[in-house]
Amino acid sequence: MTADIRDRAARREYDAIVVGSGPNGLAAAVALAGAGRSVLLLEGAATLGGGLRSEELTLPGFLHDVCSAIHPLGAGSPFFRTLPLAAQGLEWIQPGVPLAHPLDDGTAAVLDRSIDVTAAGLAADGPAWRGLFDPVARGWERLAPEILAPLHVPARPFAMARFGWSALRSARGLARSRFTGERARALFAGLAAHSVLPLEQPGTAAIGLVLGALAHVVGWPFPRGGSQRIADALASHLRSLGGEVLADAWVDSLGDLPPARAVVLDVTPRQLLRLAGDRLPAGYRRRLERYRYGPGVFKLDLALSGPVPWRAEACRRAGTVHLGGTLAEIAESEAAVWRGEPPARPYVLVAQQSLFDPSRAPAGRHTLWAYCHVPHGSVVDMTARIEAQVERFAPGFRDLVLARSALGPAALERRNPNCVGGDIGGGVQDLPQTFGRPVWSFAPYRTPAPGLYLCSSSTPPGGGVHGLCGFHAARAVLRDL
Repeated sequence: MTADIRDRAARREYDAIVVGSGPNGLAAAVALAGAGRSVLLLEGAATLGGGLRSEELTLPGFLHDVCSAIHPLGAGSPFFRTLPLAAQGLEWIQPGVPLAHPLDDGTAAVLDRSIDVTAAGLAADGPAWRGLFDPVARGWERLAPEILAPLHVPARPFAMARFGWSALRSARGLARSRFTGERARALFAGLAAHSVLPLEQPGTAAIGLVLGALAHVVGWPFPRGGSQRIADALASHLRSLGGEVLADAWVDSLGDLPPARAVVLDVTPRQLLRLAGDRLPAGYRRRLERYRYGPGVFKLDLALSGPVPWRAEACRRAGTVHLGGTLAEIAESEAAVWRGEPPARPYVLVAQQSLFDPSRAPAGRHTLWAYCHVPHGSVVDMTARIEAQVERFAPGFRDLVLARSALGPAALERRNPNCVGGDIGGGVQDLPQTFGRPVWSFAPYRTPAPGLYLCSSSTPPGGGVHGLCGFHAARAVLRDL
């Protein structure tokens, strides 16, 4: 492998080599190349993208996003918004409704682009919704660089204090104290459950606040032609800056690499130890060994003969649908996962891109993207439980299924080694490990080994397709170079 990568590389030496082409690896490479540095990006798989890949998982002509699908953080990323990705072929699709959350009475709570429309649908809780989300949405341009950054002294302490007053609370506690009705509580619970944490934990409200506010700022869009298009656009821009990209270039050891002034790894602590453990001090290795990985996901992709027959009309116009019923039910589902129990009625995240993007399926046909949270490394097949949750809110749905693709934690990890035990977020993101990723440090991207850096979602600000872990890592490299 050493000779293979070195023989294929255009240069004998680089300013920086980035290993891994997930959104953070691509972002790091783009930021470094944009600063005029010579950059080589290496990807072990045949296709770039990491969690951004799209494939025909079920039947020919049905295009499914293998991992990430809906991208409010991508559209709202302070870094991605500075890049000419539209010129590289990236087109965002905005569904009619960003998110719908159906309830058992046949209606749905709706997260609309407009705060006023959202609030109007929440009846008596409308003013409380507006009061909670309007300051975050209006202040997003100022807040985003503070929220989506490593441990630091805030440049806007008063704005951050106001955000933190609500964000540091538990999602369940905040929902129960701010809202009186089940619709608003359930809608907020579905947002906060993206944290993959028990909703009773402090800090889980932050995820709900950020994702809800982003819907009001940039929507919950997705790329025309699949999430792969984000990776393709970033790689195309990287090449336009003079960066070099090699796929099918698996790295077994840092010794495989050509000489470089900096090596940036888009990997989690487990792979960092494997690749560079002998270069790291014993104390740092022990801290990495204590890094905690979280629950996994069970992913289900479906080819359908028609659109899902949701009882709630709003769900038929939504790009994303959260299935889980009430706040109490969603909280129990997430708590069960943390007890090591696959939930009987899981909280399910659903995306129906083909309603708005005809490139995803043959004419008249549709795709459905869905996953639920499961215990770390679970081997339980959740297909029937996920489909039961869809059928609960869309009677007759099962009659539309033409083919299925199911990926449990082990299968996801085989496709992407960063999904350790099925953990798609690069590690638990509770309060201690939000700020201490992968260790507590004001310079979390630097390792003690000279010239060696980490840029994955195991660094701040953590999971999500925003590229900011890579961007901040690149800034650390540039300061050192």
